[in-house]
Parts: sequence; structure tokens; C-alpha cells
Amino acid sequence: MPIVNFILIFIVPLIAIGLIIWRFYLEPKIAMFDDDRRVKNFRSMDQIFPTKIIHCAGQPYIFQTDLCDLNTSYQFQGETRTMLDFLERTGNTGILILKDDFIIYENYSQGYTKFDKITSWSVAKSFISALIGIAIDEGYIDSIDEHITQYMPELKKSGYNNVTIKHILQMSSGIKFSEAYEDKNSDLSRLLYKLFLYMRPIEKMILNYPSKFPSGDYFEYVSLNTQILGLLLRRVTGQDMVSYLEKKLWQPMGAESDAYWLTDNYGTEITFCGMNCTLRDYAKFGLVYLHNGYFNGKQIIPKNWVKESTIPEYPHLQPGATDERYFKWGYQHHWWIPEGSLGDYCATGAWGQYIYINPEKNFVGVKTGSSNSILRTIDDVETVALFRAIADELMDN
Repeated sequence: MPIVNFILIFIVPLIAIGLIIWRFYLEPKIAMFDDDRRVKNFRSMDQIFPTKIIHCAGQPYIFQTDLCDLNTSYQFQGETRTMLDFLERTGNTGILILKDDFIIYENYSQGYTKFDKITSWSVAKSFISALIGIAIDEGYIDSIDEHITQYMPELKKSGYNNVTIKHILQMSSGIKFSEAYEDKNSDLSRLLYKLFLYMRPIEKMILNYPSKFPSGDYFEYVSLNTQILGLLLRRVTGQDMVSYLEKKLWQPMGAESDAYWLTDNYGTEITFCGMNCTLRDYAKFGLVYLHNGYFNGKQIIPKNWVKESTIPEYPHLQPGATDERYFKWGYQHHWWIPEGSLGDYCATGAWGQYIYINPEKNFVGVKTGSSNSILRTIDDVETVALFRAIADELMDN
């Protein structure tokens, strides 16, 4: 066969197929966080990754509103700052404030609207925690003091052998797993490459990580822990995590919009970062916790689980005890407790995603963003300072 014909018949089609795979599958994932794409991508993750739909409630809970103008002033790092300046400076895409279950303030920017399904990043971890509490209440899990290998024996040869579910919830599993987002050779980065470039299933990727510390002794934030919990839910309930979430949390709380969760190429949920929904439905999840698991006329999450999940249990989990990488915030069952907490706590996600809950002030704040930094930054501390100032201002009015 002449070389020209060989090239035309075999090489050119292969190149064309490769270019198509690059253009429509690989390149959108690799370039997902580029500055010129991040804003659009964070409201359209279903165009980049496979997903599963979480269907909304047949009779959604509809918020009442008592809207007001806000531009709260607050003190931070010895300066007086304002809410609107902070939101612009940190790449805000949406903010919603609830007081006494009323929407007091709701605003969107950078092209976002109240209808957009906005990605959560690690805010998703708190949804997984809620489902663990529900699964315990329903008898699927006897106790979080049990070893994870009682339910997932395939982990016995990994660093999760003899690690309790509680220690996994508290990010104290002792597993050796690098969470360095900015490092392309970190365990988290390589995990994502294996999932979406090499087409490996997530459930096969969790088995080979060794231990670094004895479990229960040291706090280290590891997304792999949440993935283990998501797979635990699937194992004990016999359902996809999304199906369980839809039936036990999403529809009971009166979600007014369908949401979706990111999956691997085989339909298994990426449970450490995969939730995408509207700000109003994030806020409803916050209200479930604000009201000790009771919302929309029903006890959705056990009351004792809400309390247990948001009060740090051990000295190494207390506010001020964790190291500087976490701004010395405390931690419990996939919820953060900021320094100076008087009962307030929050879920946070990279690039500026938050659900903040202040039971004393009957206040919930939700914020989404596309900031320039993936890392936990001083913006996290400032966001809490802002939410606390808004809560105080609303109490005074």
C-alpha cells in the first residue's frame, strides 16, 4: 500500500479522532480552572463531567422574603471594610442571607442568576455527613465507632484498616494522601487524572493508600475520607448515593429545583466535591441544620446528629488547635468551626463557596464565588467576619 494511501486511510482518521477527544473531553477538564473559564464552568459543570440528577420536591418549600439593602461595614485586620467591596474583590457570584427563615438579601453577579446550579466543591462534604446521620438513624450503620472495614472489608489492606467511621468523619483517619491542590503531582491531582484521563473507576482508586499517622490523633484534611463515606453509604443502603440523598434529604426539605452530582465515567458519585444546585436550595440545607434537623414540617436529620456533628469532640479538633493551613479552625463531622465561635459553624469549598449557620442569631448565609485562589485563604476568615457582622446588624434592626 502506498504510504500516501496508508496515511489517508489510517493516520488521518486517528489524528481526527484524537483531536475530537481532546477538544470535547480532555481539554475542558484540563483547562477547567483557567481564569477565563472558571466563572462559566462553575455554573455548568454538567457540560464538563458526567452527572446524576437529583429531582426536586413535588411540593417545594417556597421562601418568604423581607428584602432590604445591605452594605454592612465590619472590622477586619484593623480596617473598616464593606460587604460590597469584599464581594467584588473576592469574585463573588452569588450571596443569599436568611434571618428568621426569611430571605433578607439575595444578589448575583458575573452573569449568575437564582436559577443557576452552582458547584459547591467541598461544601458537598457536609451533605455526605448529613446522609451518614440519616443512615445511622435508619439502622444501616450501627455506630460511627465501628471500623470502616466492618462494612467495606476490601479496605483491610489499606491504611483504613482498623480506622473508625468517626475518625474518617473528623478528618483524623491518619491516611497518607496529599491534598495539595496546586501540586499536579499530589495524590488528589493524580486521582483526578486517573478518573478522567485514564478512565479508572473511583471505587478501585481508593484501595491502595497507606496510613501516615495513627487514626484519631491528628487532624489532616483529606478528601479521600469523604469518598470513602460516600461509598459506605452506597454499600449499606444498597442505593446510589444520589438516590438516597433525593429521598431522604432533597425532597423532604422541599428543594425547588433539580440538582445534579458529578460522577466518574461509570456513574459512581464523586462525593467529596460533586454537588451542584441553586443558592436557594443550599440555603434550605442550611436551615435544616439551623433548626436541628427539623424543617418543612418533618425531622429530616436526627437532632442529636446535628449537635454531634457541629461541636468538636477532641482537643486536636478544637478551634485554635489545628495548624496554620486551616487557620486554626475547629472541625467535627465534616463541618468547620471558626475561631471565636459561639455556636456558629460553616461548610466551605474552594474558590469561595460557603454555607454559614449561626443558631444564636437565627441566621444562615450562603455565598458562591470564583476567586483566584483554590487554597484555603484569609478570604475564608474574612467571609466569616462578614457573616457575623451581618447577623449582628440584623439583630440590632
